[in-house]
Formats: sequence, structure tokens, C-alpha cells
Amino acid sequence: MQTRKKYLFLTFLASWLLLFFFGGDQLRRFAFFSGRKAEARRNWPRWTDRTLLRSFADPEELQRDEDLSLLSPRERRAAWLSVYGSGGCRMETCFDFSRCERHGFKVFTYPQERGQPVSETYGKILSSIERSRYHTGNPEEACLFILSIDTLDRDHLSAQYVRDVDEKIRGFPLWNGGRNHLIFNLYSGTWPGYTGELGFDIGQAILAKASFDTHSFRPGFDVSIPLFPKDHPQRGGDRGWLYQDPVPPKKKYLLVFKGKRYLTGIGSGTRNALHHIHNGKDIISLTTCKHGKDWEKHKDTRCDKDNVDYERFDYQELLHNSTFCIVPRGRRLGSFRFLEALQAACIPVLLSDGWELPFSEAIDWGKAAVVGSERLLLQIPSAVRCIHPERVLAFQQQTQFLWDAYFSSVDKIVHTTLEIIKDRLSPHRSRSRLLWNALPGGLLVLPEFSTHLGDFPFYYLQHGRILPAPAEHGKLRACHNTSPSPFPPFFSGYSPSKKFTALIRVVSQAGSLSQPILRLIQAVSGSQYCAQIVVLWSCEKPPPPSGKWPQSTVPLTIIAGRRKLSHRFFPFEAIQTDAVLSLDEDTSLSTSEVDFAFSVWRSFPERIVGFPTRSHFWDPEQGRWGYTSQWTNELSIVLTAAAFYHRYPTGEGPWGPGGSATPCPSPRFLLSRYYHSLFTQYLPAGLRELVDGLAACEDILMNVLVAAVTKLPPVKVTQRKQHKEGLAQQAECGDGAAGTPPAGQRSPPAPRSAPAKAKGTAGSRRFSQRQDCLNQLADWFGYMPLVSSQLRLDPVLYKDQVSVLRKKYPGLEKA
Repeated sequence: MQTRKKYLFLTFLASWLLLFFFGGDQLRRFAFFSGRKAEARRNWPRWTDRTLLRSFADPEELQRDEDLSLLSPRERRAAWLSVYGSGGCRMETCFDFSRCERHGFKVFTYPQERGQPVSETYGKILSSIERSRYHTGNPEEACLFILSIDTLDRDHLSAQYVRDVDEKIRGFPLWNGGRNHLIFNLYSGTWPGYTGELGFDIGQAILAKASFDTHSFRPGFDVSIPLFPKDHPQRGGDRGWLYQDPVPPKKKYLLVFKGKRYLTGIGSGTRNALHHIHNGKDIISLTTCKHGKDWEKHKDTRCDKDNVDYERFDYQELLHNSTFCIVPRGRRLGSFRFLEALQAACIPVLLSDGWELPFSEAIDWGKAAVVGSERLLLQIPSAVRCIHPERVLAFQQQTQFLWDAYFSSVDKIVHTTLEIIKDRLSPHRSRSRLLWNALPGGLLVLPEFSTHLGDFPFYYLQHGRILPAPAEHGKLRACHNTSPSPFPPFFSGYSPSKKFTALIRVVSQAGSLSQPILRLIQAVSGSQYCAQIVVLWSCEKPPPPSGKWPQSTVPLTIIAGRRKLSHRFFPFEAIQTDAVLSLDEDTSLSTSEVDFAFSVWRSFPERIVGFPTRSHFWDPEQGRWGYTSQWTNELSIVLTAAAFYHRYPTGEGPWGPGGSATPCPSPRFLLSRYYHSLFTQYLPAGLRELVDGLAACEDILMNVLVAAVTKLPPVKVTQRKQHKEGLAQQAECGDGAAGTPPAGQRSPPAPRSAPAKAKGTAGSRRFSQRQDCLNQLADWFGYMPLVSSQLRLDPVLYKDQVSVLRKKYPGLEKA
């Protein structure tokens, strides 16, 4: 009995002890809160106990007792400024959106003051803005302002340092405390601290700065830009090295670095430690102390040996032959090495703690760079060895895309900065990160017309030409880790439309329709894929009455066009299909040719697909690009006298289903066709004026534009053997219009064995104009976008020795 009581007592005592240790603390706190319930503030509960609720807030924030909701507006602003200081600007507080409502996103550059020096690099930046489609010379129309004062180098020891900036900008009537201003800066601070100070008060201006520190960076307001050298090309730029070289993902060296070693001062710690990872085999880390005026005064025991090893390797050779490149901080957070590694397809390994990466608001650097920590330098070799080869190749491909899309020229760096700011003005129509991080890139995607990726011809065919059914989407998602792709699996469900719109440009005299036009309308309307025919009447005289137009099985719409060649690519609202068949009035095609060409286009919707072709070549004797119509295996241009290309479908875009722009009467909101929209909105007015001033240059510009977007050549399809150059019978409209070619020369000729310039005086002049146009376009782009190809597509059984009745396109072969 005594033993039983003893066990009961021990059990009771153990239960109380367990309750005290595991539940007593919570019971005491519950009683504490219950007793204070009447005194609780209205912002209760304040969870200050980690055992009650996991906290994601900073400890300092949890210890703050003040209820900001009870403070006056002045007290709240004082509390906000005590946290953020002068760096609390946001677009909502420091930017006047009303300036951008009437005229859209326009940029004004201050006029250059007499005697005010401007560096070569800042001159390039100003030139890039003035050449862009956003530039305006009227400050009343401007949404954004750019100073003419060179603010790139704010190191007061530099010869490029501009003094008394504060005094100068305060005298500008448009300054307004910096509101709606954009300031560019590459170098800030000076020896020994190299802080981010600029030496003048930027006020409420947006700062586009290299080597931006995350602590001073104002997210959603400032823009971090890359550090680029003064010899960085104005436009165009060299291509990435992966495009030119064979692919193996892993190269001779795994990880390399070659650069300066700072013996003292900021930035010396990381570079001094790089020698610890050098193994002389697949990891090469070379530094030199031999820089600066007094390096010998500070040299250490390693300097002499380091200097000797440094000279044994060529820097460019290391970039070519390495998989990863270490990009440590220099005196400032950024370095030129970052862009050099991107171009070389050498995956950057970043060792610069606190660096706000360039354009991080738009670019996903996790797909193109390895972000390391300066404190964990010794772990970098093992970390990069663990990256799978497929992932390495994906990294390398992304470096090439980012280099070409955003960093290869000053133009692209400046335009990317402007586009990021423009996206902030209309968040509901801004580009998604996917649009920024996938071909062709954010600069070539116009969010005014759509941000839905299914509306673009180059997204839903990225995985290949055979698209899986919707039921297979789960398989794509499951394989995402082994085959990295920037595209979500649901893209594969999209496909081009099954109909096309024929757009026929007519320059004939009013009152009569030639036989070639009648035959063309009959042939095109007979296609099973034709949805409608739109006739662009580009003449001052009115078109013939409706009774004189031929009857067709599809709707026929007549549009009064302008007397400009570029107007044929205006995105007319009447065009409601993805595919556009561009035709000249004297083009000769059969229904079979049209059907086959359209079936080919549906497999290549991002390219121009057509019949007559031309090619370009580099003429070393003349030192310029040549244009030829000789019948060769090479082609790079498909004439738009008979060609399919993609229009931009609005779909479920800004104006809802069907893309009706009725609520927005402004013509700029009616531009809903993709390549048409790029032609009229992306290209500056100067290029379109060039086209209108030269005969038959508009098709070259369209080919150049599509090649610049896709990086792909056009596609040539089968042409009937008797398909000859059309001899246009049209007369000139009125007294003739600027850019209207002479009579008999309008239709682009089919390829022949002799160049076009051998066809008489008019032909020679026309050929010379097209060649001049080609060179002026190459100069504007900074490179030659056209891509050559030897591909021609023929239907199955074409010219085979079988019965014509067995052939799907019998009209393609002479019976």
C-alpha cells in the first residue's frame, strides 16, 4: 500500500514539473496579457515573443513602441526621414507623372553651353538620347530631362571633374529641385574612401549610376548601370564570343582572374586573398602590384613573383579559354571586367558585397552570373565545380543574350535605362521579367500593344517546331530543372492563326484597273487560307468605284494611303490576322504558290517568307556593303512585293478581345501589328524619311528590322519557273510623289543572272539608291543585321516524275 502511494505521489509530482517547464511560461504570459487587456493599445497584439509567432521583422522594429498611426503627418514624415534620410525618393513622391500624360514619354536634353567641356563618353550618352524615338526639342513636351553638364566623373582628382555643379543647376529654370531629371554617373568619390558622393545635391533627380551600393540605391527610383570604358562603341558593338566559337561548355580553365592587386586602401582585401585559390592547373589567379606611381613603396614579399607570373598569361586568351571569370570589386564596387566577361561568355563570379547589379530591376542575374561573397572566397572553386554542364551552357547562352540585348553599345545601355523608367510610368502595361530575360529582349518588345507572350511570334516556337499538346505540359514542368528554359510550359499551346490578310499596294491611275491587278486578286482570293484582301490605294486620285472592282469570295477593303513608300507598313486596323501577305499590284502569283508559302510561314512565323530574293555582300575594294540581284545560292533579303510576315495580334491586350482601339482615338493606339508597329514606332522618324526619299528602300528596311529582332535569315519558297519580273504598267500619281519609283520600275525583279544595275539608266539609279540605303541602314544600326542563308523550301513531290494529279501544289510546276 505504501509503495502504491509512493508511485502515485511521484507520478503527480512529475506531471506538475512537466506542466511547469513546458506550459507554465505560456500560462504566465496569457495571464499577463489578460490582466493588461483593458490597457492594451489598439495596435495590439504586438508579437514580441518568438515562441508565439515567427518574426520576419528586424529586432529594432520589434522593440519600437510608438504607434505611427497615432502620429501627426509632420511627426510621421520626421520619423520616415529619420529612417531613410534624404534617400527616400520614390516615383510616387519625387516624380511628376502629369508631365508625361499629354505627349507621352518624351526626353529633353539641355542645350550645350558655350565653353562647357563634355567628355567623349558623355557625348555618346547625349547622342544616344537625341537619336532615340523619345527625344524632343521642346521642353514643354518633355517628361524627362537630361543635363548638358557632364556628371559622369565625380572624382575631384580627375581631369574630367566639373566644378560648381550645384551653382549651375540651381540657375536652370527647368531644374525644379531635380524633379523629372535623370543624372548619369560612372565614377563617384575619391581616394581613399571612394564613397558614393557626387559633390552636388541631386535633389529629387533619378540617378543612373555605376557601382551602386545597395544601401544608397533607391529601389524603383534609381537605375544601376554598368561601368563601361570610354572606347565602348556608340551603337552596334561586337558580338559575343560564343557566337563565333565552338561550344564546349567546359573549357581549358575552370576559373580565372588576371588584374591589379591593391596593396592598401579599399578593395585590397579581396584581391590580396585571390592567390589562395590559385592551383596553376584549372584555376588561374594572377595579380600584379605594378601599377600606380608609388607601388614600390608599398610592395610586399609576393609582388616580385606575382609580377613575373602575371606576364606569362594573356588576358584575352584566358577569357577565351575559361568557363568562369572572377569579377572582384576594385576601388569601387563595379569594374570593366564585368562586361568583358559577359562578352566572352565567361560566366561572371561576382565578389563585390553590396553591389546593386546593373539593371537588376529588369534582369534576372541568377541565370547569367554566380553571385559570391567576399568573406567566402575559398568556397568559390568547390561551388562552381558543382554546377551541372547543362546549367553551365545555359549560363553561357544567357551571357550572350544579355550582352547583345543590353550592354554591347552605349545606345543599348542608355535605351535600357530609359525603357526601365518608362515602364514605371504605366505599371499595368510594363514588361514582365520574362520579356526582359528572353529573346529578343525588352528593347524590342513594345508593351503599349501587348504584354502577353502568346501574342509574339518568337516565344511559342522557342522549344522547337513540334509543339506538345496541352496534356503534356506537366512533363515539361517536371523536366524544367534538367533542361533550363526561360519559357513557361503553357507557351507550347499557342500557334499562328490559320488565315492571312493580303495587303496590295496600288499606285495606278484612278478610273481603270489593270489586268495584273485583276488576276492577282482572283488568285489570292482563291486561297483557302485567305481571310480578306486590303487594297492600299496610294495615289492622289480617288480609287475606281466599287462596281469596277472584281467580285471575290473574301471581303475586299479599299484604304486611301499616303504617298509614301513606308506607309505600306503602317499597322492598319483593318488587318485582323496574324499573317500579312504583302503584294505589289503587278506581282504574278498562283493560288498554289500562295497556299504553299502560307503553310511555310506557319512554321516560321517570326521570319519573312516570300518569293523574290536578293543578297548583300561586303565589297573590300569599295569598303562598303554591296547589294546584288544575281541568282546565287545566298540570300538575305526577301522582297516585300510578295512576302508573308507577322503582324502583332492584340488578342486580350490593352483594349480587350479583338484589339478594338475605339476608346482611344489617338492614332498611336491603333498600331497593333507587331512588325508594322516596330516599323512605325520603334524606328526613329529619320529612318522612315530615308525610306521615303529613296526609291524601293522600304523592303530593305523591313528585312533589316526583322533580322535585327530575330537574328535569323528570311525563308525563300518555291517560285514557278516562268515567274518573271513584273513590268509595272502603272503611271505616276499626279505629278509624282517623293519616293515613288519611276514608271516600269516599281515591282522588285525576280533573281536573274545579271545585276539590276545593268537595266538602263532608271534601273542603275534605282540599284544605286538601294545600295546607298543598305549602307545607311548599316551605319545607323552600327552593324549589318542581315543574315545570309542558302535555304529554299519546296513542297513534297515538287518536280518528281509522278503524275501531276498526285501533287498537292500542281500549279507550282508547269504542266
